[in-house]
Amino acid sequence: MVENVKEINIKAREERELCTECQEGYFVVDEVRGEKICSNCGLVVKSKIVDLGPEWRAFDSDQKKKRTRVGAPITYTIHDKGLSTMIDFRDRDSFGRKITPKMKAKVYRYRKWQRRIRVSDAMERNLTFALTELDRMASALTLPKNLKERSSKIYRAAVRKHLIRGRSIEGVAAASIYAGCRLCKIPRTLSEIADVARVDKREIHRCYRFISQKLSLNAVPTSPLEYISRFASGLKLSGDCQKTARKILRAADQRGLTSGRGPTGVAAAALYLASVLQNERRTQRDIAKIAKVTEVTVRNRFKELMYKLNIKIPEE
Repeated sequence: MVENVKEINIKAREERELCTECQEGYFVVDEVRGEKICSNCGLVVKSKIVDLGPEWRAFDSDQKKKRTRVGAPITYTIHDKGLSTMIDFRDRDSFGRKITPKMKAKVYRYRKWQRRIRVSDAMERNLTFALTELDRMASALTLPKNLKERSSKIYRAAVRKHLIRGRSIEGVAAASIYAGCRLCKIPRTLSEIADVARVDKREIHRCYRFISQKLSLNAVPTSPLEYISRFASGLKLSGDCQKTARKILRAADQRGLTSGRGPTGVAAAALYLASVLQNERRTQRDIAKIAKVTEVTVRNRFKELMYKLNIKIPEE
């Protein structure tokens, strides 16, 4: 039996979990029998494991290359996770020919009932509206697909725990996007999300603090380093200027100058200081406009970085 288990281990997926019986082997998954067993003593700790792989079998490399998994993958950005069917709005048959008027009326009735069946209760109606709004805001902010999925999962968790009651759907959806940005370390400010949302910045911040506490998201604070590339691209600064700004921010972080201050303001000030040192001067107004902070903030953080880090600006 042990020899058969060792042969299975070549194809099985290893899980680095030590066996509780012999304390020598590791648990592996036998995909043929659907069991989780020890590679040393053969102890079965789990059986009847569901196979999440494809429904087809391939006997050679050509078959494996040609055959694919049926259907689209599951996505959390659709209220039914993309598992239901849709009747197309174009009144054509499978060959592309126009259908008859009698059949057109029948298809119209099928389509109407299909829309009603897909959204059956209040929770699905909530998800339909919220996920559509979430997708609209994420597209306006040019956010990647993985962040849309993460934000959709956060909103679904908020719905399951009944955190939407008493709050606007748009506010919680915008807060879910902001939480997803924080967790995926994609630099987006509350002001940027408020610009594309249908609620104000205060409402988004209030909803974010609430769902972050209730769902225990534990999002780390945003670092000013994450904003350097985006701000420098908007200001058309060189790579050397970006490198200098990152050095300034790392030195400021070691001195504790970034804690308790807005990351966008510190990043804008570091870029302004780097542009002066690299002779690629940009005005404080241009930098403040890109970073969406005030000129006073840029000026104060600039003076703080210059004096605390003992950086001297060469005179022209």
